[in-house]
Amino acid sequence: MTTPLPHAPRGILFGAAYYAEYHRDDRTTTDLDLMKDAGFTVIRVGESVWSTWEPRDGEFDLEWLLPVLDGAHERGISVILGTPTYAVPPWLQQAHPEIAAETRTGHPVPWGSRQEVDYSHPAFRFHAERVIRAVIARYADHPAVIGYQVDNEPGLLLFHNHGVFQGFIRHLKATYGDVETLNREWGLTYWSHRLADWSELWAPDGNSLPQYDLAWRRYQSQLTTDFIAWQADIVREYAREGQFVTTCLAYARPAVDDEAVVRALDVTAGNPYYAMQDHLDATLDCEPVTPWTTTGVAALFRQADRIYSSKQARFLVTETDAQSIGGSELNLPPYPGQLAQAALALISRGAAMIEYWHWHTLPYGTETYWGGVLPHSLRPGRVYREIAGLGATLAAIGNALDGFEPDADVAMIWSNDSRYALEFFPPLADADGGPDRQSYQRIFDAFHRGVIDGGAQARVLHADQALSLGAQALAARFPVLIAPGFYAASDADLDLLRDYAHSGGHLVIGIRTGYGDEEARARTEVAPARLAEAAGVSYEEFSNLSAEVPVRGTGVFPGADATARLWVDGLIPSGAEPLAEYDHRRFGDFAAVTTHPHGGGRITVVGTVPSPALAADLVRWAVPAPIADELAPDRALPVTVSSGALPDGGRAWFVFNWGWEPQTVTLAASVSDAVSGEILADGTDVSLPAWSTRAFLMR
Repeated sequence: MTTPLPHAPRGILFGAAYYAEYHRDDRTTTDLDLMKDAGFTVIRVGESVWSTWEPRDGEFDLEWLLPVLDGAHERGISVILGTPTYAVPPWLQQAHPEIAAETRTGHPVPWGSRQEVDYSHPAFRFHAERVIRAVIARYADHPAVIGYQVDNEPGLLLFHNHGVFQGFIRHLKATYGDVETLNREWGLTYWSHRLADWSELWAPDGNSLPQYDLAWRRYQSQLTTDFIAWQADIVREYAREGQFVTTCLAYARPAVDDEAVVRALDVTAGNPYYAMQDHLDATLDCEPVTPWTTTGVAALFRQADRIYSSKQARFLVTETDAQSIGGSELNLPPYPGQLAQAALALISRGAAMIEYWHWHTLPYGTETYWGGVLPHSLRPGRVYREIAGLGATLAAIGNALDGFEPDADVAMIWSNDSRYALEFFPPLADADGGPDRQSYQRIFDAFHRGVIDGGAQARVLHADQALSLGAQALAARFPVLIAPGFYAASDADLDLLRDYAHSGGHLVIGIRTGYGDEEARARTEVAPARLAEAAGVSYEEFSNLSAEVPVRGTGVFPGADATARLWVDGLIPSGAEPLAEYDHRRFGDFAAVTTHPHGGGRITVVGTVPSPALAADLVRWAVPAPIADELAPDRALPVTVSSGALPDGGRAWFVFNWGWEPQTVTLAASVSDAVSGEILADGTDVSLPAWSTRAFLMR
């Protein structure tokens, strides 16, 4: 599944976003010298300042960046040049107020932040193309430039503009052909929504129908995909051979389908932000601090696995934490050692570049308290020293990870359509009893955390990627496949899951998998649809849980502290073996987890959102000998191990201690230290101080 990283230099790229134009005084020489001393090999520039590139309509100032590029090149630092289209200048919004994005029909977003424009609007496209061509034409031949980032974190808003809605109607005509087909497929007889003509389609503001919403979300994502592909095509007119084109993705954006958008790009780039301090203690279960940062070790790995999934290839980290990331009320700088841990965790799952957001902490603006490598004083401090230490580590590792492919004991199916559908109709409730729009992510993350806590490693596959592999190849490559929350699934998707098990794989399905179809209609079949007979289990009732329910095993698992969270499917075995039951007066009538042979494999059904303990026990049972056992079979949390294959048949290993207490790991194989080159024999005890990481190579 993996492909080589296109165009990238050898080794791990390391650096930060750098905005010399944000300084009040010229300190480019000082900054670049500090970067070189810290082992930086790359910076990202230029993408946030359209009003600097083009201060007035049609008047360009293109020379201000040249000292930065020249200085970087003199120090051996490469540059990724950004197009500035995500932050429009004041003159443009004043001259063309019609480009303002509308998040409700007829209600434009007030200007004063960023990404407030409808990027499908022709007036915006005209001005965007002009500035893109001016900037890229000026610097494409500069020897420091190795690649381009078009736009920045696209897909922030769902556009309700008139032109967008008319485009949506044209899209529906092309998809469904006529209104009678649309009436049938969307069930528009309900509440008298049946259409006699396309002109009767209502605007999305008051929509209450899930099929409409799913089509709307798909169309909005297509707008983002088209916009990024349009920019990439312009940039490639100027790009030299060997220069790559990417965009940086924030994966939770409402209008982005990551797999689709990266098809027009040379390499995936993502911005994984995560909560630090105790949120990186692998033994704790902390609450999230913001909707856009993850909490927990497993969730950090999940971010990396998701970025890898977009192209099934190594990726770039274009932004990640340096210090506290968030508003003035959120101040959680990393504990000593955590920055290196997080960077190496991302690298262990396929990152070929680590760039921090950003070089210096700003004294003004919205992100005044989004900490950079340098604090407000601009004097190198503890964070700079730790990042410089990481730079030295990566320099010592050098090219050893070229061609690296992360290992996987388990594959997990990801479905953007299911995410959209379960944001509209969330099955789970939040702490206040309202709909939890993060339901899909919570269901998925419960199983992904089980993989990490259970000592295994995951590969995330988009549904279309799994289909393209086919059942036999999927089973041969991934012995365990988990499909949690796969709600918006076609017949072909569900048949693939069933056939995967028949071909010898172990299929694990979670709640809502096999309940909806590709239009997010509830299937009129016994649940889980197209899987019930093969799984030897079915259900007709389901219930939310207001409190956790203890789960007891019938034999092989789970342990005493396992619980069910948030949801119960009333599983009724019809041949399947119950593996776990609810300790509850009513729900005890149902199985919590069942398993059943099917062809050469088996299907295991989990009827709840598993607690971390239950999910980890499930994975330990399904993956009794994970790859990491080859190096450290006796490990336990807070120690985790990540690994990957090298082109010469060797393997790279990363061993983490995610906690305060020092740990010791006894090696079960001979390896060399990836930094020092020291040979460590089988049976060697390796010490892991608090918040530390060791990297090894096995040839």
